[in-house]
Amino acid sequence: MKTHYYTATSLDGFIATPEHSLDWLLRQDIDLDGPMAYPAFVDRIGALSMGASTFEWVMRHEAGRWGYTQPAWVFTHRDLALPDGADVRLTSAPVHEVHAAMTAAAGDKDLWIVGGGDIAGQFADAGLLDEVWLQYAPVMLGAGAPVLPREVDLDLVDVARNRDFLCGRYRVRRAAPNTK
Repeated sequence: MKTHYYTATSLDGFIATPEHSLDWLLRQDIDLDGPMAYPAFVDRIGALSMGASTFEWVMRHEAGRWGYTQPAWVFTHRDLALPDGADVRLTSAPVHEVHAAMTAAAGDKDLWIVGGGDIAGQFADAGLLDEVWLQYAPVMLGAGAPVLPREVDLDLVDVARNRDFLCGRYRVRRAAPNTK
């Protein structure tokens, strides 16, 4: 089982505009059956988490429909309206507690940290992030929500082109244990 942060990013490292828009992403050309595309990725996911802004964007963009069948944890300090019939849990617990619950719920499948970048950064800070998958869109935003607002060392595992996207899969490099 691995914990992944899978997201699209602009070439200058933003996952959303300052207004939280993803319009720049939705107009790009990608083959959903192509390499490193979303459908094949999400098939291997057993549980997911996201921040409140991401959750609210999904609910607005999907007109209140929840498209995930996996259990989901939404990090928030607010009450949010939850979609009917969906396994969505609001939490303000530390990421290590949520990760343990996600692992138990996922069975033998992987975990997905949907976003945003700060949530993924918290998992990385706790040593719980295994891989970062970035789909680089051919656009510069100039400002916005950073893809991962932390210093995280990565090793390139795989790279592919999917139409307009340069896709990279990276392994999070773990710090060597201090033996002194």
